[in-house]
Amino acid sequence: MTSLLMIGMARHLLAQRQRPLTPETPAIELWRSYRWSIHPDRRREAALLMAGQAADDPHRRQRLLEGQGWGDDPLAAVSLELAAQSSQRLGRHAQADQTWDAVLQRFPRSPSAAEALRQQAADDPAIGLKLLAQDPAHPAALAVAADLDPAIGPHQGALHLARWGPSWPNASTRIRAACADNTPTSPSPPERQQLAKALAHLGAGETALRCLNGDTARGETALAIGRSLLYGTKRQQRQGERLLIGLAQAEPSSDAAMEAARLLSDPLLPDPALLNALPPVLSERSAAVAAGRVRLADGKDAETVLNRWPDDPASWQLQWDLAREALLEQRWSLAQDLLEQLPAPALPGPLEGRRRFWLGFSHQRQGNQLLAERNWSWLIQHQPPGYYRWRAQVRLQRDDATGNAGTDPSDWQPLDDSDNLVNRLWRLGLIPEAWSTWRSRHRKANQDLSPQQRLVEGRLRIAQGDRWTGLDQLWRLSLRWRTPTCRERAQLHQSQFPRPFTATFEQAAAQEQVSQNLLLAIAKQESRFAAGVASIAGAQGLMQLMPATAEELAGHPLSLDQLRDIELNTQLAARYLHQLLELWQQNPVLAIASYNAGPGNASRWASEESTQDPELWIERIPFPETRYYVKKVLANWNGYRTPHGSAHCEQKGAGQTVPDPQPKQQPAP
Repeated sequence: MTSLLMIGMARHLLAQRQRPLTPETPAIELWRSYRWSIHPDRRREAALLMAGQAADDPHRRQRLLEGQGWGDDPLAAVSLELAAQSSQRLGRHAQADQTWDAVLQRFPRSPSAAEALRQQAADDPAIGLKLLAQDPAHPAALAVAADLDPAIGPHQGALHLARWGPSWPNASTRIRAACADNTPTSPSPPERQQLAKALAHLGAGETALRCLNGDTARGETALAIGRSLLYGTKRQQRQGERLLIGLAQAEPSSDAAMEAARLLSDPLLPDPALLNALPPVLSERSAAVAAGRVRLADGKDAETVLNRWPDDPASWQLQWDLAREALLEQRWSLAQDLLEQLPAPALPGPLEGRRRFWLGFSHQRQGNQLLAERNWSWLIQHQPPGYYRWRAQVRLQRDDATGNAGTDPSDWQPLDDSDNLVNRLWRLGLIPEAWSTWRSRHRKANQDLSPQQRLVEGRLRIAQGDRWTGLDQLWRLSLRWRTPTCRERAQLHQSQFPRPFTATFEQAAAQEQVSQNLLLAIAKQESRFAAGVASIAGAQGLMQLMPATAEELAGHPLSLDQLRDIELNTQLAARYLHQLLELWQQNPVLAIASYNAGPGNASRWASEESTQDPELWIERIPFPETRYYVKKVLANWNGYRTPHGSAHCEQKGAGQTVPDPQPKQQPAP
């Protein structure tokens, strides 16, 4: 008995001392762990890692997964799930059915059980309904809802998708069909409110209004439709404004009304008639409305607003709008006063970096070089690579990075979710299973996520291939998260610079002799690496090339499919970028502005300031879209060429302790 206890303790201590297996573990070490580790959990983890890497080889995957479904650990359920999927791919349907049954019998409430129920729902719709009730946010439930026969439950699939997954493939079609139904089984008024809200979130504001069948949009539905219409035509904008005013007047104490007031106050010069139409009880407590009135009054009472609402994003934006105006007018003292209004810890990272840069700039123009250097040095020390950090480095003559530095992708990093199983699946490279488990356990209807959860969700989306949503989510999070830890700040930054289509970008950059990192930076801003994106103006593909420009670069007509071909689109964009850099003597600022607004516009804007004070020149660009675009692409470029930045934090995450790596020699920032 004593010997068995000692053996057990020795195994436990040995397991603790071993380095956890991750996607970076060498293949030989994985194989040795799979075959010879004395710890059965480690053998299973090695099998799962290798099985994930053998996704295109179902025979090998099946062999690796054999016998891994032992015990009651959640990874046993995942092992059985993957084994069943491999059996299906190999045409062994009886074996697959038997394995799915084992999942349901042994792990009936697990995320893997949702996949098992999905398989059975094809033959028994009642099982599909059970899945919708048991695990509504799981991707398997959304897939069942998208295929649910309307005869089973009138529009139940559409209503489920509207609540839990309006962006799911085919969800829009199902929701629109439910809205168009005017038979006795048509959706009820409350159900139409839910359907209309989902359509509005998809950007179909007018369709959402028609879905209501003449009923008045209420609460969150009115807010969603109003927001969607504000981004439409002039007529739709007026329609959205009326809807938001109606919401504010009907429910002035609601959170939806507060957001409606913010949307109506958002333009640089809001419509005073709209602000005056808001109920006084709402206007009095809205920082956005107060900021809008300050803008209309040419900055009068700005200090009052900034002091009353220092933690509100409306105050952050007001401070920048007024400071920017003072900077462009070269009123350096006023700009300094405005930039010093909010307390130093009030702003999230990117906004604080902007504030610090321009504060240093204002000090320098007033002859105080010491204070300027202090602000810029602080920015370099505390901010990750980005536009303002780069400009501070240039101002202090510390920018030694080359355009092609930092081409290696970032190292694997722990996920740090609050759920241990999600962390383990991420560590084992089982991204689809990690994503499904995260949605199953964290995504609840009408529930806001914490910043930490949004960080995890964004990283999972990007790893899943949904870079369009994930990158946008992480960027928006960075503009609102004021107090991330060092680890969280580093993860948030590094996760925003994925490197998909590596061979394509390498080849295009080499052939056309341009910086691969600059090419990536443009693609990230143009399409977030979503090859199927098309702009309102008609730009196509990964690099958002206009058809006429692409055909001129190619030297022959191109079909829509050719325009969207990732390799061709990237190569033509690299050729165009090379031409623009040649045109502007390798000046990246002017080349990037030309890529967005055209060389003709950039030529009209060009001046000595574009090389002497490019930061001010960028702020003078008359097109707001181009002004924002240039800064974003430059920020992306610096993020890619210096991927790790200066932050090295302890590498420990919830449920996945990983020893600190040795400090790596990085390119000079």
